[in-house]
Amino acid sequence: MTSELDTLLEFPCRFPIKAMGRNGDDFETVVTGIVYRHAEAYLGEAVRIQPSAEGNFISVTVTIEAQSRKQLDRIYQDLTDCDQILMAL
Repeated sequence: MTSELDTLLEFPCRFPIKAMGRNGDDFETVVTGIVYRHAEAYLGEAVRIQPSAEGNFISVTVTIEAQSRKQLDRIYQDLTDCDQILMAL
């Protein structure tokens, strides 16, 4: 059975992963550590960091070279399992 996401993505592909959490010294390190356990950064793409308007929260976007739907599922599972990460897109 093929899901809708499988039909929309053709692997390997460039895929941005965004995680949001409370602004702290090590949030970027936590997010990139989880993502880089599963994938390599997409060549030429920098990690993007965006603080919220009041600076209480932060988003970290890492663009990877995604190889499969299973790989993406593992990344998102690890991100959502992390207590420091409030949301992953």
